[in-house]
Amino acid sequence: MKNNLLKYYIAAFYLCSNVVVFAQPGNNDGGGGLEGTDPAGAPIDDYIWVLAAIGLVYVFFRMRYFVQKGSISKE
Repeated sequence: MKNNLLKYYIAAFYLCSNVVVFAQPGNNDGGGGLEGTDPAGAPIDDYIWVLAAIGLVYVFFRMRYFVQKGSISKE
């Protein structure tokens, strides 16, 4: 029970702390920091279909594993 509760605490920590870890942009950057007008280096929209295909293959293999194990009945 203690180990299971620890997993929930860790998951809650990660889900609630992601807002805190993002840097806030500033308006007055005299040192030439990260606030430039450069475009983003790697847009995720180009390869979203690859991520979807990998997800579908993963679901297929997991479902096949559960059917072979007997957790899901074959109908």
